[in-house]
Amino acid sequence: MSSANNAMKGTGRVAIHACMVVLCGLALASCTTTTVDEFRQGATGIESYESIVILGRRQGSSYETREEFVDCVGDKVARGARSIRVIPEKEFIDSMFPWFEPRTAPLRTSDLQALMEESLVSDKIAEYGIRYIVWLDGQTETTSRSGSISCAVGPGGGGCFGFGSWEDDSNFDARVWDVSSFANVGTISADATGQSYVPAIVIPIPLLARVEANACNSLASQLQQFVNGE
Repeated sequence: MSSANNAMKGTGRVAIHACMVVLCGLALASCTTTTVDEFRQGATGIESYESIVILGRRQGSSYETREEFVDCVGDKVARGARSIRVIPEKEFIDSMFPWFEPRTAPLRTSDLQALMEESLVSDKIAEYGIRYIVWLDGQTETTSRSGSISCAVGPGGGGCFGFGSWEDDSNFDARVWDVSSFANVGTISADATGQSYVPAIVIPIPLLARVEANACNSLASQLQQFVNGE
C-alpha cells in the first residue's frame, strides 16, 4: 500500500514539475517586441524653467487615447537624468476650460496660433512656462484569440482546465508642437506587440505580455531625447 502511495506521490510530483516547465516556457514566450520611429521636422531644446504638457487625442468616435497611458508617459518623462517638467493633463485641461476639451481642442498648429490670441490662453501658457504641447494618439488592440477554458464545481472541489491565448498590439504616436513657433517639430511612433497566455490547471494563471507598458517606456524615453534636442 505504501509503495502505491509513493508511486502516486511520485506521479504527482512529475505532473507538477511538468506543469511548472510549461508555465516557465510560456512566461518566457509572453515577451513583447517594441519598435520606435522618430520623424524630426525642426530643431528642439528646452530650458530648465520651461515645461511641456502631454495631452491625449479624444476626438475620434471609434476610440479615445486612454488617460492612464497619457499619465504613464508623463510620469516617465518627468523622471531620470533627462527629466522634463510635465504639467498634468487634467490640471491643464481644467485650467484651460473650454479650449482644450475634446470637441474644441486645436487639431492643427494654425488652430493653436489662433487660440493663443485669447489672452486667457496665452497668459496661462506663459504662467505654466509651456514650451511644447505633445499630442498622444493611439490604442491597444487585442486580436487572434484562440483556445478555451472551462471551470466546474463538484462534491470533491472545483477547478478550471484549458488554455487560451491572444495577441496584443499597442500603437501610439506623439506629435510635438513648439508653442514658441506654432510648428509641428516632429512625430515619435511606438509599436509594441506581444502574445499573452492563460493556462488553466485547476487555477487559471495569466501570463500577460506588457505591451502598453513597454510602449509607454519606449515612447517616454525617446520623447525625452527629442525634446532635449539630443
